[in-house]
Amino acid sequence: MIKTLAVMTSGGDSPGMNAAVRAVVRRALDRGMGVYGIYSGYDGLLRGAELIKPLSWHDVGDVLQRGGTFLGTARCEQFRSVEGRRRAVENILERGIEALVVIGGDGSLTGALLLSTEWSEHTQTIASLRPELKEVVERAPMLQVMGLPGSIDNDLCGTDMAIGVDTALNHIVGAIDDLSSTAASHQRTFIIETMGRNCGYLSLAATLATGASWMLIPECCLELHWHQRMVECLDKARKAGRRHQMVVIAEGARHPDGLRMESGEVGKILHEKLGIEVRLTVLGHVQRGGPPSAFDRVLSARLGVAAVDRLLDEPDVVHRHMVGVRKNRVVSTPLSEVIEKSREIQTLIESGDFAKARELRGEAFGTMLELVEALMAPCPSREAGGEGSVVLMTGGADSPGMNAAISIAARRLLDRGVQVLGSRDEFSGLVHGDLRVLEWNDLAGWMGRPSSDIGTARSSQVLEDFGKIAANIRRFNVKGIIAIGGLDTYRHIQRLAEMRAQFAEFNIPVVLVPASIDNNLPGSDLCIGSDTALNNIVDAVDKIRDTAGATRRAFIVETMGKQCGFLAAMAALAAGADKAYLPETGMSLAELNRDVSELRKSFESGNRMVIYMRNEDASRHYTTDFLRRLLEEESKDEFEVRSVVLGHVQRGGSPTAFDRILAGRIGAGAAGALLELMKNGSDEVLAFGLQDGAVASCPLSEALDRMDAAHGRPREQWFMDLCAFIPSLAKSRPCCRETTGSANSQTSAAKLSAAGR
Repeated sequence: MIKTLAVMTSGGDSPGMNAAVRAVVRRALDRGMGVYGIYSGYDGLLRGAELIKPLSWHDVGDVLQRGGTFLGTARCEQFRSVEGRRRAVENILERGIEALVVIGGDGSLTGALLLSTEWSEHTQTIASLRPELKEVVERAPMLQVMGLPGSIDNDLCGTDMAIGVDTALNHIVGAIDDLSSTAASHQRTFIIETMGRNCGYLSLAATLATGASWMLIPECCLELHWHQRMVECLDKARKAGRRHQMVVIAEGARHPDGLRMESGEVGKILHEKLGIEVRLTVLGHVQRGGPPSAFDRVLSARLGVAAVDRLLDEPDVVHRHMVGVRKNRVVSTPLSEVIEKSREIQTLIESGDFAKARELRGEAFGTMLELVEALMAPCPSREAGGEGSVVLMTGGADSPGMNAAISIAARRLLDRGVQVLGSRDEFSGLVHGDLRVLEWNDLAGWMGRPSSDIGTARSSQVLEDFGKIAANIRRFNVKGIIAIGGLDTYRHIQRLAEMRAQFAEFNIPVVLVPASIDNNLPGSDLCIGSDTALNNIVDAVDKIRDTAGATRRAFIVETMGKQCGFLAAMAALAAGADKAYLPETGMSLAELNRDVSELRKSFESGNRMVIYMRNEDASRHYTTDFLRRLLEEESKDEFEVRSVVLGHVQRGGSPTAFDRILAGRIGAGAAGALLELMKNGSDEVLAFGLQDGAVASCPLSEALDRMDAAHGRPREQWFMDLCAFIPSLAKSRPCCRETTGSANSQTSAAKLSAAGR
């Protein structure tokens, strides 16, 4: 049974590293282990002394929202030598450390693997030179190592996303959004250089999320005269009415001969060939700065907890693994495999085998690349024919990312020669014949717009409406429908299908795309808009935390979600809240009594702020106001209580990069499926979504069968498994809950230090 571990960050810093360290430390302490923090990466591990010291619960109490890494990171040439690594092993032995958790990229994980595989060799030498460590060596036959992927480039195999990628991508997308306004004002072309020395993921995802005009990444096989195709494409788009152009280039992009491509030379080509103003923006290290996004915080918590649990729950396994997330499930992959495959991709790119490199990047990367290459075209590949049209509609409550879903789905249809109409305010447009023709170049600019430009509506359909809808389906020769929205939209489509016996016009295929900040739709692990809402909540809680120095306060933050606790639960995990009240678990008087007692103990132990998240429908009677008054009454003036109802601020603002990409993936899948159904003369009604990391569909009837109809949420919800992490990682753990593992380790280290080296 491992009793002591150490955690370190290494390589380039990555937003979310602090959240990962926090998760490792608190999960380990919660399970009775002692924990050391290694400062300055491998340099600190080698130098020892005050750079390796115990971490307590409160040492990681205010790091969740901070960018970078409070442990620090540094290059260490000495660690490359056998003598340097032996010195590191000596420091590990002196402190009784049995496992090492390393958060970093390819080079960092390579160092961890090397240290573990050389362990026996080093310990035998050390035991012969330092007899006082002989007993420690005998108790430490090996060093267990767990790696966590921390790299904004997203260039590590074994995980779909690395810690920091989502935050970096949001920075890039935000910068391109900001540049788009000034570019449009002056009708300029901007070149944006992103990080990505060996992996083009950031540039690829940013191009999809912003509707950029062109992209250059390491994984693309360029023709000898690639620049001519780029110039021709941008020129056509400009003549077709696009006021500005955005070209996204990864720093690792290469010429066909393998030489590195300079962003400046791309700008020079465009200026000379098109005679246009070109501006270059190198985003640089701004991409890895600032507070981590909600996604990165949750990912860090999941991976940090999993690393500790695997070390403790799998005592018979030789741990030399990296913990990552694949298809929304935490998995572990041997470090040797991670390093070998990651480097193989780099070798393949350098040798020009781009097809194999893209294959190793994974299915999602390849699918996204195909989609971006199709959308970069300045116009549809074929003219719209007279075979009919497809109607797109958005319904229910508005959701960030709806416009992105419309943009991608519509352009995929237009590219196949299908006319696309937007129905104003969901079915209202079909009832009143208020249908808008959607054009290719207009849609490219919709990716970052909030809400829905064709409008949403909450409406109930009366019998006479169906007759009007049928008449307009005939009038506009509608051959299919894509409906983007929440549960009400799903039910409206279901009722439309039920009316087919009375209206033959309804015998057309319909595809549903899940868009709801509540994340309560069947057939999809995540709904479009939920990530933006979650980030809005976390941003608000971060601001609340800024007032912690004022006085001792308890905050109750109410989130939306109806009868689904996704937002409250994930916000609690991402923002470090102490508790989440959810509809799934309900609220009881006995629970509230315990919470009041714990709250008082928390403030007595020295905490200055406690935050509770409460879903708006967690309880019918124990409302947010009731909870505030209860805690206020029981505080006995020892602390203040405040309540914050976030309301519609949760659904506002430009969609996050994650929501735009999710909308793009599902929207493209929905359009492709609808085209196939139309081709086959089918009248199926399908519900699309993201399941286990892949875009998938099922019949609407089957999807609705998975619903808990009484509560308006799926019967099985994956995120509920993460709720156990919330109390385990809670910020306000009283001091009396600290374990003695760290203290014991300090005592052992002191004795060994006194014995001399």
